[in-house]
Amino acid sequence: MRQIIAALVSGILFGLGLAVSHMVDPAKVIAFLDVAGHWDPSLALVMGSALAVMAAAQRWILKRPAPLLDGRFHLPRRQDIDARLVGGSVLFGLGWGIVGFCPGPAIVSLDYGVPAVAVFVAAMLGGMILHRLVGRAVAWRLQEADG
Repeated sequence: MRQIIAALVSGILFGLGLAVSHMVDPAKVIAFLDVAGHWDPSLALVMGSALAVMAAAQRWILKRPAPLLDGRFHLPRRQDIDARLVGGSVLFGLGWGIVGFCPGPAIVSLDYGVPAVAVFVAAMLGGMILHRLVGRAVAWRLQEADG
């Protein structure tokens, strides 16, 4: 139960941070990404501040034997850069630049009742489901080929 409450509080704080920093405003995000035009650097300050706080907190947190609400840390094992990582990053960046939303701000923006946001979130969820189904199908075919 403590994990659920911690997740809820974290999600609320994250959503409030996105709203206060205007990262839920697609026009502001697109202006930030438009470095060749009318660039708005304010989101760079938001991201830089978040990275600085997290970098300091991570060093302090990882000195603990385990997180407060779990028996062990769940850290990424891989540190290599492969085609799948680059492709996913490019796809994410293209979507963010075209629409002005990434998943977190889009979900927070659902509260504003804008139909285009609901369409984006529905398409995002559809893409996630499709990715999972295709991944399972590929894994199944690879397993069948080996067996």
